[in-house]
Amino acid sequence: MTDSTSVPSVPMDEYSAEYFERYNYADRTLGKYSMYWFARRYYAALVRRYAPKLAGPNPGLLELGCGLGHLIGLLQDDFKCVGIDLIDYSIEQTKKNAPKAEAYQMSADDLSRFRTGEFSVVVALHLVEHLPNPVSTFQQVNRILDRGGLFLFATPNPVYALRRFKEDPATDAIGKDPTHINVHPPEQWRKWAEENGFRVLQHFGDGLWDVPYLKGIPTKLQFAFFGFPALLQVLTQTTFTPLSLGVNQICICRKVADVK
Repeated sequence: MTDSTSVPSVPMDEYSAEYFERYNYADRTLGKYSMYWFARRYYAALVRRYAPKLAGPNPGLLELGCGLGHLIGLLQDDFKCVGIDLIDYSIEQTKKNAPKAEAYQMSADDLSRFRTGEFSVVVALHLVEHLPNPVSTFQQVNRILDRGGLFLFATPNPVYALRRFKEDPATDAIGKDPTHINVHPPEQWRKWAEENGFRVLQHFGDGLWDVPYLKGIPTKLQFAFFGFPALLQVLTQTTFTPLSLGVNQICICRKVADVK
């Protein structure tokens, strides 16, 4: 974990097509009805719900770190979608999975190519923890969002309630990925959002899915027990899970002021 004044180095050699075969991708399938599949549909539902209502036809949506492009593939008929990612393979996959969207290989560290107020929605799912200076990106997101625009991001929660039961936090879902160079507790992300022109509408957890937590109990049984509330949240498209009960934190923000 780093403080707001330090700038950690970025392990650029990790960002290749093989990234999608390592770490959390290696543990979970991407197919229909997988956790990944359900999560992308959940996030798409949140975007549709919280996106500004008076943004006009085909409002602009930018996804930072678009990965394989499945989220903007779900949203490409509702928004004029743009995805960016560091990995060339990501851009190739995004063009396949979201053919109506634009996709660019570029870093979320520098969003200067986009116009002020160009977008109504900016989404960053598991992106901000990879940035050397997330505050700078928050400021740039503020600039490219129209007033009242939606900023939705998800990032690991290093202080969730059951993490203390993991045998080695350095090898759990949060700690094992060396590209997680800026992992912070919820209050830090909320502070940065509020200091950079955003009002936090919802800030909640995504569930206790990174089993096992308890010795002597089958992992599948633990996943069914601990993961059920998360599944219920996804199926009902609600936001009821406390931050303390989320391996990841989800923050839904509204732009209320320009950053000077």
